[in-house]
Amino acid sequence: MATIHRPRRGSLASSPRKRAKSQVPRTRYWAAGEEKARMDGFAGYKAGMTHLIMIDDKPNSLTEGMEISVPVTILETPPLSIAALRVYEKYNGGVRAAGEAWSEKLDPYLARSITVPKNKRGVSLDDIGAQIDKMAELRLIAYTNPKLLTGVPKKNPDLMEIQVNSGSIEDQFELARGLLGSTVPISSVFGTGSIIDVSAITKGKGTQGPVKRWGIMLQKRKHSRGGKRRHIGNLGPWNPHHVRWTVPLLGQMGYHQRTEFNKRILAIGSDGGEITPEGGFPGYGVVRGEYAIISGSVPGPSKRLVRMRNAVRSKDAVAKTPEVLYVSTDSKQGL
Repeated sequence: MATIHRPRRGSLASSPRKRAKSQVPRTRYWAAGEEKARMDGFAGYKAGMTHLIMIDDKPNSLTEGMEISVPVTILETPPLSIAALRVYEKYNGGVRAAGEAWSEKLDPYLARSITVPKNKRGVSLDDIGAQIDKMAELRLIAYTNPKLLTGVPKKNPDLMEIQVNSGSIEDQFELARGLLGSTVPISSVFGTGSIIDVSAITKGKGTQGPVKRWGIMLQKRKHSRGGKRRHIGNLGPWNPHHVRWTVPLLGQMGYHQRTEFNKRILAIGSDGGEITPEGGFPGYGVVRGEYAIISGSVPGPSKRLVRMRNAVRSKDAVAKTPEVLYVSTDSKQGL
C-alpha cells in the first residue's frame, strides 16, 4: 500500500502557544552597526490600515520607477519619556543589572503603572560615569504618554527598556545622560525610509479546538465516533508513554508575541489629520498627533502597543527615502 505524504497541520515554530505575560513585547536582541551612538527603538499604538500610492524604488522590480499601491499600517507615536538609565555588566556568560539612575522629572501618570522610586534610590549619574568603562550594555527605561493619544482611552503608561547602541560605551553614556528626564519624538530615532522590525502581541482568540488552532482535517463520517468530528484520530504512538507536545490539541489561540522583520517606514508626520480616513479608523478613531506609516501589516488589533527597533536582518545598507504621492483617506467604515 502506498504511503501518503503531506505537510503536518500547523506550525510548531512558536510553541508552546501560551498567553503572553504582558502586552508590552519583550525585545531580546538589538542590532548595532553605526559609528554614532543611538537610541535603538521606539513604540507606538496601532490605529489601523489604509493604502498609499508611491514610486516603486526596489531594484530589479518589474514595476521599478512606476506608481504602485502599497498597503500600510498607521501607528500613532507620541513622544516617549525617559525615566531612568540602567547599566549592565558581564556575568556568567551573560549580563546582569549593575545599577540605575532615575530622573527627578517623572510624569505623575507613571505612578499608575509602577511604584515610582524615590530620588535617593539607586546610584547617581556620576557613580555610573566613573565605572562606565567596565559596563557591557546601557539601556534606557522609557514610558509612553497615553494622555497624548487620541484613539486609546487609557491612562496607564507602558514601560519598556530600550538599548543604546553603536559607538563607544562612553558615547552611549553621554547620549543617555542627555536624554534622561526628557521626551524623545520618533523623528529623532527613525527616519523616513528606515528598515525596522516590529513586535506586538497578536489578537487573542481564547481557547480553541484543534481544527481552528492547528488546521487539522475534519474526520470522515465513518471515522468519527458519536458524531464527533472535530478532534484528532489518536494521541500518538504507544512509545513513548506520554502525549508528545507535537500532537495538535486544544488550547490557547492568539495573544502571542510575534515579530515581523524588515518593515519599512514610508512616512513620519506630526499632523495625524493628514492620513486619518473619513469617520476615523474602525475601533480606534481619529489620529491627531504624531504618526508613522509602516509598509504592510503589523501584528495585533487596533489600540495595541507596537514596539519598533532597527532591523537585525536587513540586507539594505542604506535606507532610501520613498517617494509617496498619495495616502488614501477614504472611509474604512464599510459604507
